[in-house]
Amino acid sequence: MSITSPSEIQTKCIPEILKGRDVIGGAKTGSGKTAAFALPILQKLSEDPYGVFAVILTPTRELAFQIAEQFNVLGKSINLKDVVIVGGLDMMTQAIALSKRPHIIIATPGRLRDHINSSKDAMHLSKVKFLVLDEADRLLTETFAEDLGGILEVLPKKRQTLLFTATMTDAVLELAQPNPEDATTNRPSSSSSSSSSSSAKPPPFVYQCKTSVSTVSTLTQSYIFIPSHLRETYLTYLLRSDDFAKKSTIIFCGRCRTAETLRERLNSLAKFRGGITSVLIATDVGSRGLDIPSVLLVMNYDIPRDPTDYIHRVGRTARAGRGGQAISIVTERDISLVQDIESRI
Repeated sequence: MSITSPSEIQTKCIPEILKGRDVIGGAKTGSGKTAAFALPILQKLSEDPYGVFAVILTPTRELAFQIAEQFNVLGKSINLKDVVIVGGLDMMTQAIALSKRPHIIIATPGRLRDHINSSKDAMHLSKVKFLVLDEADRLLTETFAEDLGGILEVLPKKRQTLLFTATMTDAVLELAQPNPEDATTNRPSSSSSSSSSSSAKPPPFVYQCKTSVSTVSTLTQSYIFIPSHLRETYLTYLLRSDDFAKKSTIIFCGRCRTAETLRERLNSLAKFRGGITSVLIATDVGSRGLDIPSVLLVMNYDIPRDPTDYIHRVGRTARAGRGGQAISIVTERDISLVQDIESRI
């Protein structure tokens, strides 16, 4: 995989995970967070391989498949068996795969909860050693609270819980505080409510990589300021221009209706990865965690309301020290949004 030395987040978190500690890790996108939890999990699995060893939860199906790819590559030498459980695919096929007790389950919370509700006894989750929340800041929101709570109810209390995120929110940091209660609602604690304080687990190891800026120096960022009714015209012109016509490009839109070409997201993503198509149109579902090294240009057709979303979007290019370019189409309605982004970065 051309990895010659560990990244900062890997250096700090892997030893603590191997010691058996719960871990909360924060690092910017493209810093190797997936390997930071995948490698120690595979190490522990190789020492004692059995049944369902780890559950990895992630907010989007695209990210679930990407995580599975990395586990497959890293775990090839130990004959790793994994299964991806996400919405939009056949429930029966997934249920059969789950019944075969894969080592690793990589899932979106909603679909995994569906399987738990339909056949709790067939899930074989009673001996899970690791629970991972990837993009934890998104998972620890009201959107996922109910499904996350239902999953935590069936996982063993004696396990390691690992949280990784590019954005260290208050909800994530709260979990670093000692808590005697087992909040199976929205808190992935590893300690039981019935246990005494002497047997409660220590607070998790927390490491957040320090970054002086929130976007990388190898990224060139610019914007074009035009009236809103001319956006499509300028977008078409830019994509056809000599400068950008052959560049691998992701165009981010604010709404699904705008990005309706995403109806077959996985097919679109596969074609884009393989170089069959050079332009991918996505909502913010595509801004988190996707690692496609060939992306040279990110275009913001709609300016995001949250500066953090902008940072995640433009983080799809200029990854791992490579160069990249981001162009934002700014209209008369977007001035305050751009100022917020400038203040943040």
